[in-house]
This record gives sequence, C-alpha cells and structure tokens, in this order.
Amino acid sequence: MKFIFIDGYNVINSWSNLKHEKEVSLDSARQKLIDILHNYGAIHGCKIMLVFDGYKVARNLESKYEYNKNLTVVFTKSGETADAYIEKEIHNIGRRFEVSVVTSDSLEQQTIFQRGATRISCVEFYNMIFDTSEDIKRTVRSKTNAVRESTVQDNIDDDILKKLEAIRRS
Repeated sequence: MKFIFIDGYNVINSWSNLKHEKEVSLDSARQKLIDILHNYGAIHGCKIMLVFDGYKVARNLESKYEYNKNLTVVFTKSGETADAYIEKEIHNIGRRFEVSVVTSDSLEQQTIFQRGATRISCVEFYNMIFDTSEDIKRTVRSKTNAVRESTVQDNIDDDILKKLEAIRRS
C-alpha cells in the first residue's frame, strides 16, 4: 500500500487553478482539491491523507472525514500544523509502507527523509495529476472510437451472417 500525505493549504496556494478558486471561496478550493484527489487515489490505488491546518483556529478540534477507502481529509486541532500532523503520522506508520509527502515546504523535507518518506513538490504533484487526467481522456477517446467503429457484422458468426444475407436477398 502506498500512502500519500498532502499539505492541503500548501497545494492550494501552489496550484494556480486552486489559488484562483480560493479567491472566490476557500471552501470551494478545498472541495475542488478533494474531488481531484478522490479520482487520483481511486485510479492509482493509493491511500491519500489530505491535511489542512487548524492551528490558527481557536478551540478547533481535530476532525477526520473518510470520503472513501482511498481518501481521508483531516483538519488539525488548534495549535497543530499540517506539517506536525504529517510528521506524527509518518512516525506512526514507520517504514512498513511506501510513503510520499506532497509539500513545497523545504524545512519539512529533512524530517520526511529521516522517517523514510519521499517528498513530492506541489508542482511535481500537479504534473502527476495532469498526466493522469490526460491518460484517462486518451483511454476514453480510444474506447469511444473503438465502439463507434464496431458494426453488427463484426460481432456475428460467419454462418449466421450468410444465413441473414440469404434471407435479405430472398
């Protein structure tokens, strides 16, 4: 099982499409990111932990929402950063799984490496998401074209086709 931990606000502030969405509504930007990650996790079969800071929100309690088996969204408690939460979880997982952390925070990098995880920058992850999206579009287009090119004659046995042709001519 592969785990991907994502510093949510770090990604929102790094991706231009989400940054623009945030200007309209932070909730909307978060939901758009959740939707993107939901699809990515399902396609790649990895467990994604999307973590949002709650450290500046007074009396905020930690909350977790499981969207499906592949995506969990966490809002940290008051006084806890996303980085601290991710570090704690990586420490708990240990080196039993393949773990990546999506963040552009270079200070986080040292702790991540010490715990056996790899770092993916927000820009690299955006490119991974984009490539996956393009792969899906190509697959859908090729399957759609294959269906359009298929005829009834392609799916009928030759003997039956001859009999139908004889009936048509008579």
